[in-house]
Order: sequence, then structure tokens, then C-alpha cells
Amino acid sequence: MKKDRNKNKYIVRQPIRNTQKQTIGYEILYYGENQAFGGLLSDKEFAAADTVYNFLIQNTDKVLKGSFYFMTFTATLLLKKTPDLFDRSELVIQIDDSVIIHPEALAAVQEYASKGYRIAVNEFQFLPRYLGLLDTIDYLKLNFASMSEKKLRNVIEIAHSLKKLCIAINIDTEELYAEAEKLGVDAMEGTCVAEKLATKTHSSGYMQSNFFRLIIAMSREEPEIGEVEEMISVDATLSYALLRLANSCYFARRHRATTVRQAIMTVGLNQLRQWVYLLSANNAENEMDKDSEEFLKLSLLRGTFCSKLMKYASGMPISSSDAYLMGMFSTLNYLIDAPMEEILAEIPVPEEVKAALLRREGKAGQLFELALCYERADWNGVAAATEALGIPANLLTGTYFACVDDVNRIWAQVTNPRPDDT
Repeated sequence: MKKDRNKNKYIVRQPIRNTQKQTIGYEILYYGENQAFGGLLSDKEFAAADTVYNFLIQNTDKVLKGSFYFMTFTATLLLKKTPDLFDRSELVIQIDDSVIIHPEALAAVQEYASKGYRIAVNEFQFLPRYLGLLDTIDYLKLNFASMSEKKLRNVIEIAHSLKKLCIAINIDTEELYAEAEKLGVDAMEGTCVAEKLATKTHSSGYMQSNFFRLIIAMSREEPEIGEVEEMISVDATLSYALLRLANSCYFARRHRATTVRQAIMTVGLNQLRQWVYLLSANNAENEMDKDSEEFLKLSLLRGTFCSKLMKYASGMPISSSDAYLMGMFSTLNYLIDAPMEEILAEIPVPEEVKAALLRREGKAGQLFELALCYERADWNGVAAATEALGIPANLLTGTYFACVDDVNRIWAQVTNPRPDDT
């Protein structure tokens, strides 16, 4: 019997970046958001809205907290007064055509704007029903994949003359990215934007505060191995560098180190202390750029997500720690500016992890593909991967935002030294 994929509701966040490649906020995407919610609502559409509403009530602190978020509100969610769940300083209320043609929902939008909430319109067009909203709108979201260059140029010029900000959406190719830059949009989102990095490498730009804590920990007469392991494990480049060191000819052993803890034990505390001091000398005059910071966060989120999904997947040929490294190392080709093939050739990760990262092959490849599809809001890909892995689809959103919560907590810890570390 064929499964009804629409019964599963997913929520994910995606970065929105300005033309300086700084992340200005995140968009919350949820499954079924493109359904028409205007007019008379069917039972199915009410159920979809109720699913999102109930999730948000239970997970407000995890979904919208401490960052700037864009979220599309359907007519139903607006009439339920869902935006009241969130601080107006952290939320942009996004609407689309189904809200604009719904008189009661549109009145709710205008009321929220009067309260200080910022408003964005998805796939804005210069049509009469949109023009009446111009005094209310703060952001115009433009679909570069479906509008001509001439029309885009006209919209952007007029919008800027009215002091409105333009965000290009669906920027999924290098060509669209270049066009958006050329036409002078204020920000962009899409798969290409999420993966776009400056050419500057991260080879010496470790997480500054975390690295400082590592130096302090290694300065103690008897460093706590678990503490050192935790500090290294949250930085993809440090983990990679340590695994390379532990498996170099200098430390040649019969059994190769495949985890951070094994690498620490192989190198030994004295050599590890020297290695950390050498890195600190090399790192002293370098600051981590914002792009590298975002990719380190992304690597940590992927690693945590893949690791937690392992307990639900069936027949996996890798361990939970392997799954964590798979997610962590998935951004290394951007962070240290080298081909993934060369990076993986330097460290003894399982062949299944290499096949997953390079070619999306095998069960591990399906797990990695699931993580990628989820963060890209590719719901068909999510459905296919969960079915192949035997992972209950209804667990994904809760697991994902638990990971977001974990990453935010870890990031706060490693980027803000404790008072006793100074």
C-alpha cells in the first residue's frame, strides 16, 4: 500500500545572506506551505496548519530564539494569531498571494505591521493587489528562477527608491547567484547561497574562544581527556588536523586512529600539548571570518543530526561516531579549500563514509542525503530517504530542532570562555 507522504509535516531553517556573504537571518520552511490557504479551508489544510501551530507552541525556544527569522504565515496561522508566539524583534512575517486575497488574513497582517512586526511578501509582483501593501511591506522576495532580467531590474530599482529591501529566492545555481549580485539585491537564499563561501581559506582560522579554552586546558598539569576531546570535536578543522597528525608516519601504529579520542591517545598529551602550542602561534594573528563560522556551525549541525538519526535507521554499516564525523567533515572542502577526495585520502575514515561523502553511495550515503535533503527542504528527497532507511518520518522535525538547540548551546559554550578560563 502506497504511503501518503502528505501526512508527514516537516520544519527546517535555511540561511539568508547579504551580498557581503553575512548571514542576516534564517527562513523557517515547513512542509505544505505552498498549498493555497485562502478562501474556504479543507480539513486537510486545517490539519496542516494545526500541525505547524502545535509544533511551534511546543518548540518556540528551539525554532525562533536568539536569531532573526523569516516565516511564511498562512491565512489559518494568522487567524490563529500564531505570530503572537514570537518576539517582533526576531520575526519577519512572510505572506504570499493566498493571504493577500484573503480579507481577514490581510487585515491581520496590517495589524501586526502596526505593532512593529516586519513584513515580507513572497514572489512579489507589481500587480494592483500588491501595490496597496507597499506601505506595509519591508522586504520584497523575488523569484529569480521565474522572472525576466528586465522585470527584475525594474522591480529592484523601484523597490530601492521606496526604501524596500529585496531578497532573491531560489538561488540554486552559480548563474542565478551572479545575476542576483549584478542586479543589486540586498540578500539571497537558496542552495547555492547556503554553500557559497569566500575564497579565503580557513586553514588557520580555528574557533577563537574555543581554541583559547583548549590552550588553557592543555596548560594544566593533568588535562582532562574528555574535556579536550569535546573541545576538538566541535571544530571540524581541528578534528581533521588531529586525525592527520595521529595517522602520520611519525605516529605509525598497527591500528589507525579513526576517532578524536583515539587520536588523542595515539599522539599522547605531551605531543598534543606541543601541537596545540604550534597551532596557537600560527593562529595568533588570524581571526575566523563569518563564512567559516557559519560553515563550522553547519558542520556541527550535520554531524549531530546524522549521529542522532543513527538510532532510528536500520542496517547501518557505520557507527554513530562515524556518522558524526561524516556530517562534520562534509564542509571541509570549503573550510580548508581542497578537494574532498584529497581530504579523505589523508584520514582513515571508513570506506562507507568516503563513498557517502564523495558519491552518496550505500546506506551511509542515504543517511547523508537525508540530512542534505532536509536542510534544503527537498521534501520528496526526504520521503524517499526515510523510507529507504526505515526512519519514522514523524521524528525528523523534533530531532532536527533538538540538534539545532544542542548546537546553539555548544556554540555558546565554545565561543564564550568561562570566567575561570581567563
